[in-house]
Amino acid sequence: MLYTVKEVSSLSSVTVKTLHHYHKIGLLLPREISGAGYRLYGQKELERLQQILFYRELEFPLEQIKQLLERAPERLSVLKRQEELLLARQHRLQSVMATLRHSIHCMEKGESMDNSELFEGFDREEEWREALEEHNTHLQESYDFNQLESAQIDVQGMNEQAREAKAFMDEMARNLQAGVVHNSPEVEELICSHLEFMNRHGHAVSAQDFAGQTRFFLSDSFHLQMLEGQQTGLAYYLAAAAESYAAMN
Repeated sequence: MLYTVKEVSSLSSVTVKTLHHYHKIGLLLPREISGAGYRLYGQKELERLQQILFYRELEFPLEQIKQLLERAPERLSVLKRQEELLLARQHRLQSVMATLRHSIHCMEKGESMDNSELFEGFDREEEWREALEEHNTHLQESYDFNQLESAQIDVQGMNEQAREAKAFMDEMARNLQAGVVHNSPEVEELICSHLEFMNRHGHAVSAQDFAGQTRFFLSDSFHLQMLEGQQTGLAYYLAAAAESYAAMN
């Protein structure tokens, strides 16, 4: 049985325009073209379209899909490989969705998430690049600096540093809310522990460097809004605490 392009479109939910494009680039050729100029597709073409859609679901570019199908014409092996890829993606998305739902639940209950749960599911470099994109755009537009260009991201290291940074800022916010003065022993110990962590993980940050960073946060709208969005006065409290710590060290 042969199907017209409109019938294939109806079966697959792929637009006629897309099917025409697949034909044009040689990705999905019709079985034949009728004397009236109609594209006609058979069972093998439908199966190839299914394989194409599996790869598109995995966000493979069209040229790469074409190469993969040409190198691996045996349908069963292609389907098994696609199943492996889709299962891996399903597992990752389930993990991300679980973290998202837990985050929503904690927000609705007014609770804080355990730091060990905060970044579950963010296990790929691409996801970290997406998470950092807004910050990178701000740096590029404001300071002509691209932190992501040709940079390798250590996913495990980023997850550890993100958990530490959140724990540090959460504790600073709690101290501010509790009325703990910025130059108290508790705050000094907290900053000391944070800087020790940063230095152990390959980021050489002195007390003076940290104070300089917090002054920058006050002058930069992106970072100022981010800190003040977490807790009103947090950016200024952090800067005062950092200056006091630097003066003593």
